[in-house]
Amino acid sequence: MDKSQPHYDLPKLLFTLIFLSLLIVTSFWVMKPFILGFVWAGMVVIATWPLLEKLQNGLWGKRWLAVAIMTLLLILLFVIPIVLLVSSLLENSGPLIAWAKSPTNFQMPAMTWLNDIPLVGDKLYSGWNSLITDGGNVLIAKVQPYIGEAATWFFTQAANAGRFVFHLALMVLFSVLLYLKGEQVTMSIRHFAIRLADKRGDAAILLAAQSIRAVALGVVVTALVQAIIGGLGLAVADIPYATLLTVLMFVCCVAQIGPLLILVPAVAWLYWTGDTAWGTALLVWSCVVTTMDGFLRPFLIRLGADLPMALILTGVIGGILSFGMIGLFIGPVVLAVAYRLLIAWMNEIPEPENDLTETEKYLEQKFSE
Repeated sequence: MDKSQPHYDLPKLLFTLIFLSLLIVTSFWVMKPFILGFVWAGMVVIATWPLLEKLQNGLWGKRWLAVAIMTLLLILLFVIPIVLLVSSLLENSGPLIAWAKSPTNFQMPAMTWLNDIPLVGDKLYSGWNSLITDGGNVLIAKVQPYIGEAATWFFTQAANAGRFVFHLALMVLFSVLLYLKGEQVTMSIRHFAIRLADKRGDAAILLAAQSIRAVALGVVVTALVQAIIGGLGLAVADIPYATLLTVLMFVCCVAQIGPLLILVPAVAWLYWTGDTAWGTALLVWSCVVTTMDGFLRPFLIRLGADLPMALILTGVIGGILSFGMIGLFIGPVVLAVAYRLLIAWMNEIPEPENDLTETEKYLEQKFSE
């Protein structure tokens, strides 16, 4: 006896799908202005949650006291420095853009002080003089407009101060709420993940939290420490636009490029102007700042998880291009979470063997059919 086929009410199913799609799209549209701020707050709260728990244990179990202290620390150590840096960045951007867009010819310096360097001074000066004679100034003149366009784009991203401050305020507000109700929010997210993928969903949430903490500790904190110490050296050596260079140094450190991209030209500028004492001091200071990465990052990464350098670099560049300056923090985290989830999914089965004999037999069998 044939079983009767199940009957589907096609119009009802179609209208249900349309209604659900409209509901999801509308909900996303309503929440769109708050998504970046909430994601940013989630990253901050996950990274600093162990500190909140320690504060709460030391404050007689009073959550509101711990949240108040964490909010104050967040404002003093995170919000105010970012606002001051962006403000200084905007104030100092004018002369740099004006120079980069200037149609006047830029003359490279003679750098006669190279002759004073023992043993290799004559060769260095001869090479530098040959570069100028063979068209070094012409090369700078050709590259200068592109530098101007790049600088203008970068400062345009920073110039969206209103939107940036709005997301910053949302980040603080959502952080306070998440600090207060963190356990309930975590349980809801875990419940939703388990409903979607059972134990895999719960494991995915744990991996995501570990990845966020790894980026925050191993990348952002290391970059922040290096940028602050390197910026102090620039300020003490009286380098022009030290604050602007400190911001760029932080971006380079987060992108895994390192602080030398900023510090080496600063040292060269001091030697060029004849201030060899401060140039030597900044050179030694630059070596100290650079070597910090060797012991500070491994220590912090052990608290989180090791991540490929190319992944972080791609996240920084893609995040800035997609979300502006906020993407500097969000981009690496999103890619880190996706990377670790992908690796966890792949590791559910063993790696393939190096011997391809069985694979070749399989192909021959398939093609012979």
